[in-house]
Amino acid sequence: MSVKYTVSEKGNPLDPSQPKKWYANAKSTGDEKLRALGKKIAVRCTVSPADTHAVLIALTEVLTESLAEGKIVRLGDFGAFQVSINSAGAETEEKFNASLIKGSKVVFRPGIDLKEMQNNLKFEKV
Repeated sequence: MSVKYTVSEKGNPLDPSQPKKWYANAKSTGDEKLRALGKKIAVRCTVSPADTHAVLIALTEVLTESLAEGKIVRLGDFGAFQVSINSAGAETEEKFNASLIKGSKVVFRPGIDLKEMQNNLKFEKV
């Protein structure tokens, strides 16, 4: 198996006078839904697909709750999730308040197995 990609020409947004260059874009071959993941996991262990699906739903709920509490969620060799925020700046610490926070995102840091997979990927242009 290999990760499919296309290439597209892009200019430098910081310096439009620079010549455009060609960059790779990963192309999805579809998506994997939670129920399908549950079935695939169930085949590899002694748990039923319904039980596996229930556990994955519960994991999603608990992960969401823990992240909302400001915790880093570590899932062993799978990796870790945490919330990251961005904000506008304030002239002094005293002038900073939560209204300057502009957004948040969930950051995932892959564990050893996913890093190994990344290091061994093959690529195919489509």
